[in-house]
Formats: sequence, C-alpha cells, structure tokens
Amino acid sequence: MSLIIASELRDPRVGLATVTDAQMSPDLRYARVFVSVLGDEQEKQKTLAALNQAAGFVRRQLGAKLRLRHSPELTFCFDQSVEQGARMEEVLAEVKKEMPDPGVPDGGD
Repeated sequence: MSLIIASELRDPRVGLATVTDAQMSPDLRYARVFVSVLGDEQEKQKTLAALNQAAGFVRRQLGAKLRLRHSPELTFCFDQSVEQGARMEEVLAEVKKEMPDPGVPDGGD
C-alpha cells in the first residue's frame, strides 16, 4: 500500500505520508489504514482528505496486486503514535537534563 501511495497516487495534496499500520475486519472486507504525515496540522488534514478521496483508486490497485476475491474498503486515519513518541522523547530528555549526574559528588559528606 505504501508503494501505491508513493508511486502511483499523483495527488499533489498527498504530502509525506507513511503507512504505519492497517487493521482488517475479520471478513477482510474493511481495512482501517493508519498513516503518519510530516508537516503542520493543515498539511496533515489535506493529506488525509486526499487519501480518503483516493481510497477507491488505492483499493483497485491493491486488489490487482494481491489478487483477492474482494479487495477491502479502505478508510485512512491519522496515526498519532509517532508524534506521541517524539513528545515522550522530548520529555525524557528534559528530565535527564534536570537530574544530577550520579558520577559527580554533590560536595557534602
């Protein structure tokens, strides 16, 4: 799916989108595709809207490549886990800066 979006989808609204996960329904008729988008909030919304509008095209391409009897109906969703992970790294770096260095004595006996 990532290759279809990157190489075959020619919508200028689709920015730097990365497919991070996909969840299929038990009958394989529906798929929720999670994407991470690089850019500001407006860029993310434009990309998500473009992907959802192009879902039929992506579905046809995917069905042709996988040779499934029924290709799943796709819904694209924004994956916030990448941003949340980056924020966690920032918080941990701040905490590490504030902690005293264990190898340096504090001057007291």
